[in-house]
Amino acid sequence: MNAQIEDDTPSTRISILGMRCAGCVSAVEGALQDVSGVTEVAVNFADHSATVSGEFDTEALKQSVQDAGFDAAIMEGLENVEDEEQQEEERYQKLIRKAAAAGIFGFPLMIAGHIGLLPDMANPEGHWIWPYISLITLGLLFYSGGHFFQGAYKSLLLKQANMDTLIALGTGSAWVYSTILIDYSESLASISPHAYFEASVIILAFINFGSALETRARGKTSAAIRELIGLQPRTARVVREGKELDIEIDQVGLDETIRVRPGEKIPVDGVLVEGHSTIDESMLTGEPMPIEKHIDDQVAAGTINQQGSFLFKATRIGRDTALAQIIQSVRQAQSSKPAIAKLADKISAVFVPAVVGISVLTFFIWLIFAPDPALGYAFVTSMTVLVIACPCALGLATPISVMVSVGRAAQMGILIRNGEALQSTCKIQTLILDKTGTVTEGRPRINQIIPCADYSETELLSYAASIEAASEHPLAIAINNEANEQNIALEKANSFKAVPGHGVTAEISDHEVCFGNKALMDEQGIDCSEHIEQLDSLSESAQTPMLLAIDNKIAGIISVADPIKKDSAQAIKALRDQGIRVLMVTGDNPKTAQAIAQQAGIDEFKAQVLPEQKAEVVKELQSRGHVVGMVGDGINDAPALTQADVGFAIGTGTDVAIESADVVILQGSLQKVPEAINLSNATVTNIKQNLLGAFFYNSVGIPVAAGILYPIFGILLSPMFAGAAMAMSSVTVVSNANRLRWVELHK
Repeated sequence: MNAQIEDDTPSTRISILGMRCAGCVSAVEGALQDVSGVTEVAVNFADHSATVSGEFDTEALKQSVQDAGFDAAIMEGLENVEDEEQQEEERYQKLIRKAAAAGIFGFPLMIAGHIGLLPDMANPEGHWIWPYISLITLGLLFYSGGHFFQGAYKSLLLKQANMDTLIALGTGSAWVYSTILIDYSESLASISPHAYFEASVIILAFINFGSALETRARGKTSAAIRELIGLQPRTARVVREGKELDIEIDQVGLDETIRVRPGEKIPVDGVLVEGHSTIDESMLTGEPMPIEKHIDDQVAAGTINQQGSFLFKATRIGRDTALAQIIQSVRQAQSSKPAIAKLADKISAVFVPAVVGISVLTFFIWLIFAPDPALGYAFVTSMTVLVIACPCALGLATPISVMVSVGRAAQMGILIRNGEALQSTCKIQTLILDKTGTVTEGRPRINQIIPCADYSETELLSYAASIEAASEHPLAIAINNEANEQNIALEKANSFKAVPGHGVTAEISDHEVCFGNKALMDEQGIDCSEHIEQLDSLSESAQTPMLLAIDNKIAGIISVADPIKKDSAQAIKALRDQGIRVLMVTGDNPKTAQAIAQQAGIDEFKAQVLPEQKAEVVKELQSRGHVVGMVGDGINDAPALTQADVGFAIGTGTDVAIESADVVILQGSLQKVPEAINLSNATVTNIKQNLLGAFFYNSVGIPVAAGILYPIFGILLSPMFAGAAMAMSSVTVVSNANRLRWVELHK
């Protein structure tokens, strides 16, 4: 299990303006961590945001970020998605305008120079035009590249270096070099009097255009978050003093009665109190079939009422709703860093200073060893190194893939709580499954009541329901439900004692009552030898037999059956096809466990394992070098889920706050586990592709830019092509990550 921002710790999400590379992430993290009261920071470069936990002054957060050379805005609630989208659109349009301005001047200037329309710098008759070109280029540097120069200056004040540093040095030095040539082209006879005004602005055109495309493509990665947030309606129809009123969603109070009509979205979480309907919960659970809802059933915010009008009582509002928790968990997971990101972070931290050093070294090598014009060659190659080496692609490689995958998983009803789990899931070698509620439906019903001696079925059910009245165990719930359906009156149980994994004892109507398995009877010294064959027969038919003893004598047997889920066998087959060893661990008896295992296609199982012993099973496998996953209900199985390398909690659409699990399956379907593993495989592969591409781009691009091909092939990379390549590298990474939105997971 991996550390993450705890759900019960106050946290604030802020939008960071001005982050342009992985180096910026380190600067922002440092600035936020310096604020008093901050306990944890997670910066998401992919969507330019940060989640900060602790007790702190939000104004101090903003000021610290601004002092580091960036701008920040506090993002409150779920309703700010439209503002975020508008900001992204404005940023996109601004970058397009900056790219267009630089391109409109730069490309004609480049063409004119290539076809001989521009006068020679050394020619006095045409010399007058170059100062004007220099001034126009300077204006474009301020308009199209001003944000880079500002960022570089602020980084310099903080004794840091980032992407802005490289771009500012590259384009600024091109302008300075070219401007000097205007007046000194004749005196520097050894220098080819070629100006690079067009290179400086075309580089800015490419970089701004690439950033615009990246912004647009990056917007697609947060589509899942936007869709989830869009589920929240703006208003709710509440019933107050017998009148139905439409009010703003933030005005709805706890225990408020709310009316939902056909086709409307449910505004908050609650419990249905009047009427019935079918509800589309697909956006929360991934389940395409509508779910029927009756009185006392739970309904979740954001789900859509299809048929019927009903009333429900609000039980969770605001940030406490299932929808809000899912959005918060998705955002936290998107901001978290898996282990695979650490290499990129370490490299990015020293990358820009290293590139500046390589650029300086390149300059002096060419100045010393190059043919005439040596200074011209030295300048062009060092500038090209600066331009091509931007670490944007490296910084985006991991977070953009994590962001897409976590969002994709949420749409499928799989809630991945941290990025480490996303990486670790595909490494699972052994998967341990709890039986009840995981492989089986978890809603057992009484199958048989077998009286002994002079007791009737009704009497047995009365004693069993009375002793189990306060229990929340699934088998107890089955017995109590049956007693309720038969309107059987319950007696008070005194001196109640639960024996974990065995059963319960109590005193009912002056009788000593024991209800549980054979182990309980043996522990209490009650002879059940004549019923062994009957118990075995029931167990072999996938029923769980429980013995009821009254005054130390067996009074009867009650068997409960819990059928396997309709997709369990298919899911287990898919897991085995993935090469994963599947092991079922249950507290049930061996006969019942074997019957369920056979039905589900499981070859290995461990029976009569107490809840606290399940974690020991996980530890034992881990001690043998296995990467272990555990699938359970998140309550009884909490120790095992925590111990496992990856814990999967089978929940429901409203049961999302399962602290012990790395992954929550909202739909309760075991089929989602192999899908999560396939998604993890696809994500890790995608991240490796991105990192490999980024490393390859820089490891090949920098030497080529430095002129390594020139001695053999006479090839030098143009600074303009370097700018285009740098811009497109980030777009390529983002586009590759977006493929995860459509990757096939049903294999």
